[in-house]
Amino acid sequence: MKFKPYAKAIVGGLVAGLTALGTALADNQVTTVEWVGVAVATLAALGIVYAVPNQPAE
Repeated sequence: MKFKPYAKAIVGGLVAGLTALGTALADNQVTTVEWVGVAVATLAALGIVYAVPNQPAE
């Protein structure tokens, strides 16, 4: 399986998920609602970034 077409979406999802997790850890604990927020941010970023096409090479 080639990961190159999906690399941009994977990185975008990781960045969004880790950012949400960092915000959730501000009080040194992560609640269930915050975990759901991390999951939603990760999945939303994966889908949105995957849907945006790359610029065509010139």
